[in-house]
Amino acid sequence: MVNRKNWLRAAAACAGLAIALSAHAGGSETVEVIIQGYKYQPAEIKVKVGTKVRWVNKEKRTSHSVIWSGPMGGLESERFFPGESYEHTFDKPGVYPYVCGPHPEMKGAVIVTP
Repeated sequence: MVNRKNWLRAAAACAGLAIALSAHAGGSETVEVIIQGYKYQPAEIKVKVGTKVRWVNKEKRTSHSVIWSGPMGGLESERFFPGESYEHTFDKPGVYPYVCGPHPEMKGAVIVTP
């Protein structure tokens, strides 16, 4: 038997409505950071506690990662290739700076507010 809730989530994602569904279903929001041209776009974002951030690799040929400094210092995501993404939900206020593992000149920050 198909779980109706999971089916609705999959259908919404296919229709490009994943952000709206996520905000409605779990009370949280999903914000995307696009990686293109060897840049995080936007490089700095401000979100509220409970927000999920998704980094989406839109490059043509290269992988990226997210290496955290600050409160999450030293943790690194797995590399994600063109068309892939990485997600993290922020549950505490603070400033979370990061760089790309293979391309440390790429810098970004997530500012999390209560």
